[in-house]
Amino acid sequence: MVWIRTVPWDESDGVLRAAYDWQASRLGEPAEFTMLGSLYPEVVEERLRLYRVVEGCPSDLTAEERVLAAFVTSLLNGTAHCASGLRHRLLALGWTSDEIAPIEAGPAEARTGSSRLDAVVAHAVQLTTDPAGVSAADIDGLRSVGLGDLEVLDLNNVVAYYNYINRVANGLGLTTTLNPHDALHALPGDTTP
Repeated sequence: MVWIRTVPWDESDGVLRAAYDWQASRLGEPAEFTMLGSLYPEVVEERLRLYRVVEGCPSDLTAEERVLAAFVTSLLNGTAHCASGLRHRLLALGWTSDEIAPIEAGPAEARTGSSRLDAVVAHAVQLTTDPAGVSAADIDGLRSVGLGDLEVLDLNNVVAYYNYINRVANGLGLTTTLNPHDALHALPGDTTP
């Protein structure tokens, strides 16, 4: 249970109902995180739009890189709700539990065996734990492993977005873990709320 009142799907209307219905088109019902903002329907609508835009950046950052960055961010923030869903997404991308375990044990120290993935992880760690310390040299480091400016922007947006939603979840008591279906289908298809 979260620490504030939420509006159930069957009691929603207007903007909130449209946002709930939009997400339920893939999940079968609105997600707990979506319902967490239900006392302010406009924020629900905008969070869903922001999620879709952040997830849909047309960069060459791979799905694996994007999910790994979000996973590391959520682990560092202690956000079990988001981290559990991202873990399911890594598994769906072909990662094994043995490959995920070192990252869960210590995201800041974990190494993947890929210099590009390690650079992605390092950026997620730094932007999450020391945002004021990010420098032009850090961005040059991302470029040195093959990220272009759009990929850097994409990575930065993914990490920043997850820092935001992690704080929403943590600040309002959303601690449940996600099941694989919800983790893999949270983003509706080509519809708009």
